[in-house]
Amino acid sequence: MNLNWLFRKIVFVRIPNESDLHRRYQELQAYVGWGEDDATRVQAVAGLLEPVLPALVDDFYDEIGRHPKAGAVITGGQAQIDRLKGSLLKWLQELLSGPYDLDYVVRRWRVGMRHVEIGLDQVYTNVALSRMRAGLFQALGEKWPGSREDLVATLVSLNKLIDLDLAKIEDAYQGEYLARQQRSERLAAIGQVAGGVAHELRNPLNVVQTSVYYLLNARNASPEKTAEHLRRISLQVGVANGVITTLTNFARMPVPNLVRISVDRCVQEALDTNPVGDKVAVTKDFDPALPRALGDHDQLRIVFANLIRNARDAMPQGGQLTIRGSSSETGLAVSFEDSGVGIDPDNLNRIMEPLYSTKARGLGLGLALSRAILDKNKGSLQATSQLGNGSTFTVRLTADG
Repeated sequence: MNLNWLFRKIVFVRIPNESDLHRRYQELQAYVGWGEDDATRVQAVAGLLEPVLPALVDDFYDEIGRHPKAGAVITGGQAQIDRLKGSLLKWLQELLSGPYDLDYVVRRWRVGMRHVEIGLDQVYTNVALSRMRAGLFQALGEKWPGSREDLVATLVSLNKLIDLDLAKIEDAYQGEYLARQQRSERLAAIGQVAGGVAHELRNPLNVVQTSVYYLLNARNASPEKTAEHLRRISLQVGVANGVITTLTNFARMPVPNLVRISVDRCVQEALDTNPVGDKVAVTKDFDPALPRALGDHDQLRIVFANLIRNARDAMPQGGQLTIRGSSSETGLAVSFEDSGVGIDPDNLNRIMEPLYSTKARGLGLGLALSRAILDKNKGSLQATSQLGNGSTFTVRLTADG
């Protein structure tokens, strides 16, 4: 039984401690039914197979030499090959002799780590070990002195052991590879965030710089003109502060204070502090019997404010925003329906991803932040849209009692 699929499901992001490695190995031994009888059968043929091991090692590296992609990791010439042959011979000897204890498991795991370090594609480990398995089985069949029944039992035990080794090697490989991939993705995300922040902050800073230049160099500036530029500076500082606040809120969302709140009142506060302008008509339609929600008032106000601003931005020529509050089977729902431009189907599934935005300006954190807040407030956010016919964002919350 091959256990590679099982280890793909159980991946370490960080290097595990040795006791964890051993415990997991024991779990896999139990999974394949490995026991003392298996260990005894394998160890009993160690002496029988010892004479053929050097030939198997030579065959192993001869085959690598015939495959440039596998051989590319060998950069030290014949001296490196000789060292690697010695390591492989020791690996085979330990495979057959055991003991299959903590030290054995750690050594197997480090083989996988080494594969990542030298850049060897794991697929070559899999096929190379298959070739080694075939060689061991053939040699055992040729030299077997006992009954066919005992041979079959020994082959089964040896097969279990090789699969366990391969699983442990691949576990290390998968874990380290994933960790490196995540580090790379984090660096890419940092670069993307940095680009977004630079874009968002550069515009207000340019306005501030222009106004400061005017105030410093204008001759006989009127009080009205001076006041205008000071207002511009104040406004753009507020814009820049809003960008920083958004990033801070996203990076460090506090634990919500879940209490009984009025959703209607929370939505109204969000409307009062985020005016949609004269071109957008707002209609509120809340069920008078709408129950109170369980949530953090301040955090949910951030969600509602984000949805109101998005609706406003989706209707640059004006339109209708309808906010409905209704009871649902699991609690209550608040929907924000606009008559705006709508969202392309290709973008609809991604709009709640961090740093993804369909706007010319924007960090792409508003909806991601809203979803993160709702997750912590035992709620959810869904979106539907028709291109050219508007969008509807529905917040679902848990009713209090």
